[in-house]
Amino acid sequence: MKTMQEVQTLISDLQQFYTDVRLLDAATIERIEEGVRSNPNAEELCYACRHRNRRCHHCAVKSAFENHDQRSKLEYFSPDIVQVSAKYMEVDGAPYVLELLQRMQSDTIVEPDDTEALFSALSGYNTKLYHDPLTDMYNRRYYEEIVRGMKGPIGVALMDLDDFKVYNDTYGHHAGDMALKTAATIVRGCIRQTDALVRFGGDEFLLILPGIPEDYFKIKLEQIREKLHDAIVPGYSHMRLSTSIGGLIQMPSDSMDAVVRQADRLMYQAKVRKNCVVVSGELLQEDAPGRREEKPQILIVDDSAMNRAILSEILCGDYRILEAADGEECLKKMQQHMGDIALVLLDLMMPKMNGFEVLDFMNRNHTIEDLPVIMISGEDSEESVRRAYEMGVSDYVARPFDARVVYRRVFNTIKLYAKQRRLVSLLSEQIRARERNTSMLVGVLSQLVEFRNGESGLHVQHIHRLTERVLEKLLERPNIYHITSEMQENIPLASALHDIGKIAIDEKILNKPGRLTPEEIEVIKTHTTIGADMLSKLDNFCEEPLLQTAYSIARWHHERWDGRGYPDGLKGNEIPIEAQVVALADVYDALTSDRCYKKACPHEQAVKMILNGECGAFNPMLLKCFVEIEDDLKRDLEEEHRNKA
Repeated sequence: MKTMQEVQTLISDLQQFYTDVRLLDAATIERIEEGVRSNPNAEELCYACRHRNRRCHHCAVKSAFENHDQRSKLEYFSPDIVQVSAKYMEVDGAPYVLELLQRMQSDTIVEPDDTEALFSALSGYNTKLYHDPLTDMYNRRYYEEIVRGMKGPIGVALMDLDDFKVYNDTYGHHAGDMALKTAATIVRGCIRQTDALVRFGGDEFLLILPGIPEDYFKIKLEQIREKLHDAIVPGYSHMRLSTSIGGLIQMPSDSMDAVVRQADRLMYQAKVRKNCVVVSGELLQEDAPGRREEKPQILIVDDSAMNRAILSEILCGDYRILEAADGEECLKKMQQHMGDIALVLLDLMMPKMNGFEVLDFMNRNHTIEDLPVIMISGEDSEESVRRAYEMGVSDYVARPFDARVVYRRVFNTIKLYAKQRRLVSLLSEQIRARERNTSMLVGVLSQLVEFRNGESGLHVQHIHRLTERVLEKLLERPNIYHITSEMQENIPLASALHDIGKIAIDEKILNKPGRLTPEEIEVIKTHTTIGADMLSKLDNFCEEPLLQTAYSIARWHHERWDGRGYPDGLKGNEIPIEAQVVALADVYDALTSDRCYKKACPHEQAVKMILNGECGAFNPMLLKCFVEIEDDLKRDLEEEHRNKA
C-alpha cells in the first residue's frame, strides 16, 4: 500500500515517459461507468477524451479495478497506435487505478508496409478475445465486458437447445458440435448486424436485439424457433433441433443482469413444454385454467408448516405442490399419486418417520430408482450428507433456503431425470428398430433358402412359432439349461437360419422328387457345416450372440439325443439346447408339410412318430414339453388347412 504523496511523486516521474497518466478513484470509475450507461453522448466521458465517438469494447481501467490486478491493451486512434495500461493499487487504504497512456506514431513503430498487417493482427486478436471458436458467436467475456453495460430498450432472450445431452450421448460429441454450429448459423441468419448472439453457456444462447419493437419481439423469436426446428444438421439428417426461448424487453432503468435472470426464468418455463417461446407477461398454456394438471408435481415433506410454505412459494409458479407433514404421510401421498410425482423434497428430521426411514422404504420398494429425491435439512454434517447420497438422493439443500438455488436444483433434477427417461426410451426404440431390421433381414434370407429348396415360406414361420412354444414350456421347469431372456429372444429368431447352408447345395438334389442316393444324402448333410461356416466368417460373429446362436442351430439341428445324428455325432446334452429345440420343431413341420418327395402326415401320426422314436431320439424333457403343446399345434394346423381351402 502506498501513500498519496508517494503516488503523486510516481505520477510526476511517469509523465516524463507517458502521453497521459491518470489516477482514478472508485467514485470516478463509477461515474464514468454510469455515464456510459445513462448518457453515452456525454463529453466528459473517458472515450470522449480520446476523441472517439463510442465507448471502448474492453475497458482496461474497469477490468483492473474489478479484478484487483493489471490490464494492458493496444488501441488504434487514427493515425496513432496507443498502448493503455491500468494497474490497481491501494492508496492510503482506498482503492485506485493508475492509468498510463502511451501514444505512438504508427510509422515510427512499424515499417509503413507492415502497418496494415499490424492493424489486421490487432483486429484478429479482438475477434479471438470476444468470439467462441466453435460457433463463431460472441462469448461469455463479450457479455461481461460489453453487453452487461448496455441499456434498453433492448430485446433480450435466452435460448436453450432441448435435450442437448441426448444428442451427445446418443450420436456422439461431433453431432452435438454440429448441432450447436447449425443453430448458431440459423439464428445469425434471422437477426440484424446490429444485433448480438452470445454463447452464454454450453447449449445456451443469449440474444440481444437493440431497439426491436415490443410487438415484433415475440414474432421474431417464433421465427427463430421455427427455422431451428426445420433445420437439417449436416451429416445428421435424422436429428431435429428443438429450442426453448424466454425473452423480455429491457427498459432503460433495468440492469442487464436482472433482465438476463428474468429471461432465464422465462426460458425454464418454456422448457416445461419444449420447443416453445415464452415472453414476459405471457401465460403458458400449461398455466391456463383447465390445464394445470400438466405441470410437474412436487411432493414437499417437512414437519414445519413454515418451511413447506417457503418452498411452495418458491416453486408454485411452475409446479403443482403436494405437502406432507411427516414420513408416514409422505408414503401415503406417494402411493396415492404414484406416477404423477416428478420429485420429492424430503426433510431429514421429522416425527413418526424421519427422512432416512422414508429413503429406506423407497430403496426396498425400488421407488428411488424412478422418483428423484432432494434432501432438505438444517443438518449438514458430513455423515448425514454422505448417508443421504448413499441412500440414493439426487441432491441436498440446506436451510436457510436460497430461492434461486432451490429452484435451480429442483428444475435441474427434474430435467435430468426426464432426459434419462427420454434417452432410455430412445435407446429402447433403437434396439427395437434394430431387432425389427434383424428379423426382417433374417426372414428375407430364410425365404430365399426356402424358395430355392422348393418349400413354402411357411416353414420358417412354423419353426419360429413352435420353437417359442417349446421354450416357454421348458422355462416353466427348473432352468437347468441356464436359458437367459436374451437367449429366449434369439433362439426363435435364429431358427430361421437353420437351413442357411442349403444355399450351396445343388438344386437338382434339393428338389429331387424321388428317393436320394447315398451319395446325394451325404451331399445334403453338408448343409449343416456349410451353414455354420458361413455364419462364423461374418465380421461381427464374435460380438453378436444372435449369430453365435444361429451357428449352433445351423450346425447341430440334425444331431440326435442317442448320438446317431450328424455332423459330429453329439449325444445327450452335448447338443446345445437351442439346437435340440429347433431340431424337434424342424422334424414336426417336415412331417406335417407337403414336400416334393412326399405328402403331409396328419397331426396325430406325426406326433406318434416323434414320440415312438421313428424320427430319431429326442430329449425326454423336450418331448414332455412337446406333448403339452400338442393341442395348440393341432389347432394351428387345422386353421391353416381351413384358410387354404
